Amino acid sequence: MPDETLLEFPCQFSIKAFGLGDQDFPYIVHSIVETFVEGLSREAVRSRPSRKGKYLAVTVTFTASSQHQLDNIYRALTAHERVVMAL
Repeated sequence: MPDETLLEFPCQFSIKAFGLGDQDFPYIVHSIVETFVEGLSREAVRSRPSRKGKYLAVTVTFTASSQHQLDNIYRALTAHERVVMAL
């Protein structure tokens, strides 16, 4: 059975990663996603601190080319010790 997805590729996609609110966390997330998305710009990354500032939510928006690419990005993000969760 072929992989099924509701997405049609290529498409705009946003991935959000959560980690402790250290200043270098957006850079870490960018560098992980950049491994799978050629030419990913710094402008593709937005971050927002949690209410108390302990955590940082980093959203990366890019053109996704396949479900395989997205799966690899999620695996790489969740494998990193600084990433608490990825959505």
